[in-house]
Amino acid sequence: MIENLYRESHRPGRIEVICGSMFSGKTEELIRRMKRAKFARQRVVIFKPAIDTRYSEEDVVSHDNNAIPSTPIDTSASILLLAEDIDVVGIDEAQFLDAGLIEVCNELANRGVRVIIAGLDMDFLGVPFGPIPALCAVADEVTKVHAICVKCGALAYVSHRLVKNDRRVMLGEAQEYEPLCRDCYQKSLQEEKLTSPQLCPEK
Repeated sequence: MIENLYRESHRPGRIEVICGSMFSGKTEELIRRMKRAKFARQRVVIFKPAIDTRYSEEDVVSHDNNAIPSTPIDTSASILLLAEDIDVVGIDEAQFLDAGLIEVCNELANRGVRVIIAGLDMDFLGVPFGPIPALCAVADEVTKVHAICVKCGALAYVSHRLVKNDRRVMLGEAQEYEPLCRDCYQKSLQEEKLTSPQLCPEK
């Protein structure tokens, strides 16, 4: 245990990305890593987009209701201003932040800060989402987590939107989204094409 804590508190600057569909445990894993770093007596801070107020306006909260205090931000540039003298920076729902996040995370890691990012890698149409794909490219470590497809029980591939709304950014939970595997997702798109052609993504 002592050896593990020593390793935890002596990690070099690095970028870790936790990505996947909704309901896959991304935030749960982010909270676990942040609490572990805090237990190792590291100075930690966690950020989330100010628009994400689903469970709390300030705390980062997982679907399992685990929570950790956070600082809501509107732009990635705020992170550099608020992360002085910090060992570990956590960022939740990073897909909602601007493209400047890539440069911010690289700068932090180059300073020796451990940066842990959680976010959706694809939107409800299966399109790479926000800065997450680029962050995966520059990350030292990428963890792809999976929800379970609600229709067949296979590993989920994407977050399927259940409501009629074409906006790319739409906060929601189980009433608005469901995790589906690739096969079930394609079947759902075909069903939607028959009933609502305007909801089918352009090819």
